[in-house]
Amino acid sequence: MTSSASFRVREARPEDVPALARLHVETFIETHGGLNPPTFELRQAQWGHAFAAIDGSWFCFVIEAPDGELVGFAKGTLHDGAVPGFAGELNKIYLLRRYHRLGLGRRLVGTVARRFLAQGVSSMLLFGDAGNRSNRFYEALGAEKLFSETGAFDGGYGWRDLHHLAEICPVG
Repeated sequence: MTSSASFRVREARPEDVPALARLHVETFIETHGGLNPPTFELRQAQWGHAFAAIDGSWFCFVIEAPDGELVGFAKGTLHDGAVPGFAGELNKIYLLRRYHRLGLGRRLVGTVARRFLAQGVSSMLLFGDAGNRSNRFYEALGAEKLFSETGAFDGGYGWRDLHHLAEICPVG
C-alpha cells in the first residue's frame, strides 16, 4: 500500500464530475449497501448541477491517489440553521473502504474545518446514519452526539469549535 503522504487533498473541479460521480456511487454502496443505490447518471447530474451553481454556499475537496484516481471526497455547505449553534455542515464525506485507516479521512475533515474557519464559520455538524460504523470515526475526532427533542440519537454529530478540530487533524 502506498504511504498516505503520497495522497493529495485538493479542491474538486468541474472536470472531476465523471470521476466524482463514479466515486460517489461506489462509496455509497460500500457504506450503505447495494439495495437501490444511486446510479452514475443521477450522481453525474447532481454534481454537474452543483458545479454549474458555484455561489460560495458549498465547496468540495477530493483525495487523489498517486496515480490520479479519486479515492475520497468531502463536501461542505452552510448549515440552514435548523439545529441552532452550528453554522457549517459536513454535507458528505466518503472514502473508498480500501483506503480507510490511513489518516485520509482525518485529512479531509481537517481540510473542511480549515476552509470553514477561513470563511468565518467556527462550528459544523453532519447528519449520518445512527447505526453506521463510521460514527466511531466522528467520535474519535471529538464530535458530540446531537439528540432530538425526544432524546433520540438519529445520527447527527457536531463540532462547536472547529479551531480544535483543525488542530488535531493533519493538513491536507
